Amino acid sequence: MHIRFDVPADPAYPSRVAAALGNVRLRRFGYIGAVLTAVGVIGLVVSRGGGWGERSSPLWTALVVAGVLSMLYRPWVLARARRRSGSYAVDGAYDITEDNIMMRSGSESGGIAWDGVAQVRDAGDFWVVYVGRMPATVIPRWLMSAEDAETLRAHMTERGLLPSR
Repeated sequence: MHIRFDVPADPAYPSRVAAALGNVRLRRFGYIGAVLTAVGVIGLVVSRGGGWGERSSPLWTALVVAGVLSMLYRPWVLARARRRSGSYAVDGAYDITEDNIMMRSGSESGGIAWDGVAQVRDAGDFWVVYVGRMPATVIPRWLMSAEDAETLRAHMTERGLLPSR
């Protein structure tokens, strides 16, 4: 297997990468926020029925505020990343073989050996490649030919990195 494709210097590309990585890493803040908000609202409702509502009201209100802020954290980070990433648009390329993933972006280059990859997650137009528990890079599926994307999917599935469909 040898898959090579170029990444154009598109100002929208870095923000798409930031969004893909952000969705994976920041999703838990939305879940935590929803739980905190629900607990806070339930606490407010229950405490109003009891005689101790005025004393515990600040606690439940703080939980609701913390939950809402936690749910807003992900969209705020993604919007900030989109605003800042437009200046990072440079030509790049991927060179993927059975042994490793080589990436070039402007004058920088780096690689990841498949043996070091712990898992790959599907994130819309990208595959997010994890080394250990951390996302290390993304592979933009939409810039590849359909045949190359299917070949790479089969390779990752065969290695146990990507669940089969």
